[in-house]
Amino acid sequence: MPDASMARRFRALHASGCFTMPNAWDAGSARLLASHGFPALATTSAGLACQLGVRDAAANLSLESVLENVRSIAAAVAVPVSADLENGYADRPEEVAANVCRCAEAGAAGCSIEDWDGAAFYGAGLAVERVAAAVEAAEALGTGFVVTARAEQLLHDAPDGLEEATERLRRFGAAGAHCVYAPGLRDPEDIRQVAATVGAPLNVLVGIPGMHARAADMAALGVRRLSVGGSLMRAGLGAVDAAALEMADGRFDFPDRAIPDAKLQARFAAGG
Repeated sequence: MPDASMARRFRALHASGCFTMPNAWDAGSARLLASHGFPALATTSAGLACQLGVRDAAANLSLESVLENVRSIAAAVAVPVSADLENGYADRPEEVAANVCRCAEAGAAGCSIEDWDGAAFYGAGLAVERVAAAVEAAEALGTGFVVTARAEQLLHDAPDGLEEATERLRRFGAAGAHCVYAPGLRDPEDIRQVAATVGAPLNVLVGIPGMHARAADMAALGVRRLSVGGSLMRAGLGAVDAAALEMADGRFDFPDRAIPDAKLQARFAAGG
């Protein structure tokens, strides 16, 4: 059964202030992140795709693989976990709703639903219906499960992306979404205006090169939640890539830059 206490904790985090929700890709990364005291974690389709060595797309990540990743991460930590559920792995609202329930059964305290099917945007009306169905399913669980509705226009360079994303987020909020999210939103004034417009807690992706966001500044703009997407996984693979280049050159200095085993094991112990 879904853990109602985790979902309630996660829902309450969105009620005021601004919190950071890092994205983990497996149990180990989740335990390490939890050891630093973050109040919630998220999964990341990009991070899972990197872990599996495939391109980040719903076509390459089956729903079963995503749910198994959620189970592994949620079981590893004692904080709420929000699942990156891509487009809900369905087009029809009722099927999105069913998959939200499956996500909750896997141990998630919330999930995100995109308005992009991997090739094109859903029409605005259908996108809202899908969010409304997801919210209805979440509320029927009676646990406080959090539905985050995502507008992908900025991420995919859609014409009039900011205007369209803002209007969709507003409609998603009106449909009951517990949190809204437009990946790629980065200009402070844009963030301020979106946060004031959408009528629901706003998540901002801060794992963007060159953004150099600060949590206090985001809070002052009205943001309620910060996430980093797949950037932590990419940072880790970047270190591996640098070490590989070093080894290919016949040098082996990278162990000095690695986290000591004793420290890592202590993090794992504290993160549960």
